[in-house]
Amino acid sequence: MSTIPTIFNEKITPYTAVGGKERTSSTGISAIVISNPGYQRRAFFQELEKTGFDNVISIESSSPHYDIEDMVKRFPFVRFILPEKEISTGEKINLAAAETESPLFYVLRNDLKIIAGGTARKIAERLSANHESGESGEPKIGFKRLCTVPVILNSRYETLPTLAAPMTHRKKLQTVFFEPHAEGQATLYPFDGIGIYDRLRFIRTGGFDITLKNIYWQFLDFGFRSFLWGEEIALSSQLKLLCEGNLPVEDRTVEESYKRFYIKNLAPEFRSDYAHLPLYRFLPFMLKTGEDFFSAWEEFSEGRKWVIRNKFRWRCDAHSVIKNWDNISAPQASQSTKVMTGVSGIVLKHASMIGS
Repeated sequence: MSTIPTIFNEKITPYTAVGGKERTSSTGISAIVISNPGYQRRAFFQELEKTGFDNVISIESSSPHYDIEDMVKRFPFVRFILPEKEISTGEKINLAAAETESPLFYVLRNDLKIIAGGTARKIAERLSANHESGESGEPKIGFKRLCTVPVILNSRYETLPTLAAPMTHRKKLQTVFFEPHAEGQATLYPFDGIGIYDRLRFIRTGGFDITLKNIYWQFLDFGFRSFLWGEEIALSSQLKLLCEGNLPVEDRTVEESYKRFYIKNLAPEFRSDYAHLPLYRFLPFMLKTGEDFFSAWEEFSEGRKWVIRNKFRWRCDAHSVIKNWDNISAPQASQSTKVMTGVSGIVLKHASMIGS
């Protein structure tokens, strides 16, 4: 059994990096491209160059790439990351975060087109926020949140329901998707990883846990951990992307990845100023997983050690996140959230029951 990572990129797949790494601009934001085979990359990179990102990092698949040499010559500002084996979207984002030096990075796919938001400099300025003054008396420049997600439209310019919210039904957790309609609406996680991340916050939060092989539980783990640790993932209605492909359908099967998600996010209790994973959670965990005593205890014990190492990072527990979601999200959104179903072939209403 692989252990839970304790630091960012503790477990990393070997990869090769080719192409440019020098900054073409100094705006504070780079573009991270999750390469989607079958789409015209040349026109896409040209658009990114016009937008003025500091760097462009393209995360490729592990299959042979016969055009990489030509692409490197044509686009010297793009750095291509070639993993030795196929990896998850979360691990691709982790790799890119380690490669870039910009304070912000915008995760995109090459079947997405930026249609609103302005230049890279404008985007970075919009997400900047002044904090308390430093020793010199000048205000410190930081960023508004851990991750800012855009509005995504389909080829008919219809807004897609890509914001996720937690709900409970018969003491079980569900997630539902709904359309964005208000600036600053919270989302439980960035759909398909698409969004603008504060690099330092992302690294401090640990990034995506790549030991969770199912991408749905990987995203959900990142999102819950972010809110449990006091971070924010929310919408900027001024950022818009046009999706020229199909959005993925998430596999919400309850399997190995779910068990680790449960131990890290749902099982811990919050006590005043720290988190604790109580021993009485073990027996229900063992019975639900169907594992033998020793296997279940090994996994539970590992999760308990991870919670102890990070216990002072918690600001609340999962029950509070779910119960107070309407307050966490934009107030105007809580009054009129509309769950959508049956659009564009995407699973819009999640019925995955994941235990309380």
